[in-house]
Amino acid sequence: MISDAESSEFDWDGGNAGKNRKHRVEDTESEEAFFDGRKVLMKDALHSHGEERFILLGKTKGDRLLFIVFTKRKMKIRVISARQANKKEIPLYEKAA
Repeated sequence: MISDAESSEFDWDGGNAGKNRKHRVEDTESEEAFFDGRKVLMKDALHSHGEERFILLGKTKGDRLLFIVFTKRKMKIRVISARQANKKEIPLYEKAA
């Protein structure tokens, strides 16, 4: 698992910057979810081939619940995918938070 103390820096480059606009999520908005005090973190065992991946459910400053897949590279958080949480994911956040 990943803790808040490990990193608060993000890795954005040509491979992932702006990539989630197709889901109507800006890079800065996805970063906000990592600072949600009630966020839910899970290991993404299904997609952790070659590198360890994690899933985060967290709310933004605008109270939007996001589902984010990310990895850690050189102590930085690298967002792979970010989108609004769906109906099945909302109860996971509410139950854990």
